[in-house]
Amino acid sequence: MNAMLASILGGWEIVLILAVVLILFGAKKLPELAKGLGTGIKEFKKATREVTEEIERAGDTTPAPKAPPANTTAQTQAQPPSQPLPPQTKVI
Repeated sequence: MNAMLASILGGWEIVLILAVVLILFGAKKLPELAKGLGTGIKEFKKATREVTEEIERAGDTTPAPKAPPANTTAQTQAQPPSQPLPPQTKVI
């Protein structure tokens, strides 16, 4: 931010702007203005962070798997296999 501001405005221009602000608002109002500006920036960053987190949470959620349809017919009941199953081998 400072590098960008310095590239646009030179040192004397910044001093002139600060002097004009001091003349317009006075020395008593400057701390209040700075505090308000700081609060505004803080709230903006908080809102930006919340929106970013919400987008990340929306992208991370995966839809729940659908349950298979419930069939209550006699054909869907488990029946013993007609042939014995081969022995299970452990693969490492």
